[in-house]
This record gives sequence, structure tokens and C-alpha cells, in this order.
Amino acid sequence: MSHLILSILFYSLCQNLYAQSQISNTTLQLYFNTTNATKNSINELSPATNSSHKLRVVSSFFPIDEFVKKIGGDMIQSSILIPTGIEPHDFEPTINQIQTVDSADVLVYNGLGIENWITKINTAHKIDASEGLNASYTDRRNMTLDPHVWLDPLLAKKEVENIRDGLMTIDPNNRDRYFNNAKNFLNELDNLDKTIKTYLESCKKRDFITFHNSFSYFAKQYGLNQHSISNAGPEAEVTPTKLVEIINIAKSLDLKVIYSEELLDSRFASVVAQEIPGGKVLVLSPIEGLTKYEQQVGIGYIDKMNENIKNLTVGLQCNQ
Repeated sequence: MSHLILSILFYSLCQNLYAQSQISNTTLQLYFNTTNATKNSINELSPATNSSHKLRVVSSFFPIDEFVKKIGGDMIQSSILIPTGIEPHDFEPTINQIQTVDSADVLVYNGLGIENWITKINTAHKIDASEGLNASYTDRRNMTLDPHVWLDPLLAKKEVENIRDGLMTIDPNNRDRYFNNAKNFLNELDNLDKTIKTYLESCKKRDFITFHNSFSYFAKQYGLNQHSISNAGPEAEVTPTKLVEIINIAKSLDLKVIYSEELLDSRFASVVAQEIPGGKVLVLSPIEGLTKYEQQVGIGYIDKMNENIKNLTVGLQCNQ
């Protein structure tokens, strides 16, 4: 093993040990929180009692926030809970943030365990965007669900439909407008799916390496094979054994691109890339948030997905 790998591992040892202890202490609680939260079914929602103002909707994080805005348009007053540049896996709301959400009419969240604080929120209505989806596990032994359904455009459509149905129930006066706005965005997602299929049909490779295993739904949908430096969440420990395993996978499959994430440190991806012939690092975003610059220039979910497609075709050696 190179000195570079050893130095990186030493640098991050304290952070990894802390993260590992957090995972072992919270994984089961996270699962049970998710299970309890899904009892707030869309079918159990009721119309808001106060119709004298625009519906105040808080979304947990991007891209749920964008889905809400696409559907709600000017009928809602929208805000996002997790600040720009913050990775949602690590987020814990303050008391003031909880109180702000509690005073809103609706909280819309992704579900599947990524918002492990959801049971602390007592707002009048909650919409679980992933309700009814057939979720996969990142760790079946510890019942850890993979929350990244939004990276598959067809599953994102289901999230949009759930949000639409929830808003239509809570605010029936604007039912038709929510429906029509959602229909337009669902068409955009259908077009995105077609674009992905077109770009990937000419690829020489079907395997790619990400930092954490956030692309399992995407890979399944488009017939790809995901390999991850971190098999758990982005906060999990990365061992020397795992790094060597990924380096060997990259060499055996002749993969030249290692994918990092914009909201996380890219050192581990760089280590792997430097250990393989012709290796380089590109971003493959799990779209868990925006950088401040992206927010300022108005980058959206479709833009981020198109960036992912562009970078993914480099690693998969597609003829585009």
C-alpha cells in the first residue's frame, strides 16, 4: 500500500472512528423513526383549516425542495430546512429550526431514513415523498434503507406524484393547478429518462465507482453496476482493506474514472485514482444539496442530472 493511502487514512482516523460509533448507535433508531414516520400516510391527510394565506411548505432538503416548488408554484410559500452546502446525512435541526417547521402548514420530506430527526417535528401535515416505493437496503443486517430514490427519474416521478397528491388534499382550492404543474414536471422527468437511455446505449463499460453507494436505484434502472468506496453512508469508516479492494476492482475492470461528490472531501477518490493507470476524478453528484454558487446561478435538479450523465459517459466510455 502506498504512503499516500496511509497518510490519508491517518488524517481521517479520528473522524472515521467517531462516525462509526454514530452509525452503530443510531442505525436501528433511524430505521424505527422511518417506520413510525410513514404512519403519516398521504391518505390520512386532511384539508388545512386556515386558508387565509398561501400554504406554508417546508421541504427537508434539495431536491425535495425543487419538486415542491415545481408543483406548488405561486400557490405556496416555500422554504428549505437544510441549509445550502450541508450534507443531509449529517444534519440535525436546532430547536429554533424545529419550532419554525412546527409553525408551517406542511413538511415535505424524502423518507427512507435520511431525515432521522423527522419524529421531532410536530407540524400539522407531513408528506412522505417516498411512500409506497419498494426501497432497497444498504445494510440489510442493520435494516438500513437506501434513501436515494430521487436519482432514478422514474422513482422521482412517484415522489412528485406523492407530493402532488398531498398538496391537493391539504389545499383542495388549488387542486387543478397542482395537478397541471405536476403534469408538466412529470413530462420533464420522462424526457430525462429518455435522454439517459440514449446516452448510455453506446457505452463500452457498465461498471462505475462512486464514493458512497447512492446510485443503486439509478444503476438498477439503467443496467449498470455500482461499486462504492464506502458501502454505508458518506460518514462511514473507509478501511485500508476497502481502499485496496476498490483499487483492484478499478484495475481489473480497466476503469479510469473515480467519482467524488461535491459536498464531501474528495481525498479518498483521489487516492484510488492515483493508484490506477490513467486514473482521474470526476463528480457524480448524489444531488443531496447545492453549493452556494449553484444556488446563486439557479442550478436545478434536471441540470444536476444532466451534469451527472455527462460525467458518467466519460467513465463508461460512451460514444457521444
